[in-house]
Amino acid sequence: MKKIINPYAGTSEGLGYNCFACAPENPCGLKMEFYEDGDDVVCFWKPNGNFQGWLNTLHGGIQATLMDETGGWFISRKFQTSAMTTSLNIKYKAPVPIEGTIEIRARMKEQKRAFVIMDITLTANGTLCSTAEATYYCFSREKAEKEFHFLPYEVEE
Repeated sequence: MKKIINPYAGTSEGLGYNCFACAPENPCGLKMEFYEDGDDVVCFWKPNGNFQGWLNTLHGGIQATLMDETGGWFISRKFQTSAMTTSLNIKYKAPVPIEGTIEIRARMKEQKRAFVIMDITLTANGTLCSTAEATYYCFSREKAEKEFHFLPYEVEE
């Protein structure tokens, strides 16, 4: 398993990068970090009380954000381009406690031209808590670089 380097870290001044999900400098953000694990992209994330919905339970919207962002990083790393989410179908199966570490894992299910369909899971304390089927539309590398300031996603050695 290798850590994926966030190519935008430290660019909040120049590019204005302030992603709620993955910007390390965003004081209100989730500060997600990602790893390449074979064919998968995975995130290990520790929630806190700021992100709870029901008492001591992670808010469902935060779960959706965690899964969507992990899928987005899958596209950025594996396809080396930008993408937009066209659908995110979530099934909530069990409450997610705000103590401990959560694992979010994205795996490609199929590709149809510029569309990539993925299965994403969110597990806490060994329990599968939510699943998602997500579809992303991948932009051409040229468009990603020109319009979205795409930078290559590399891994640590």
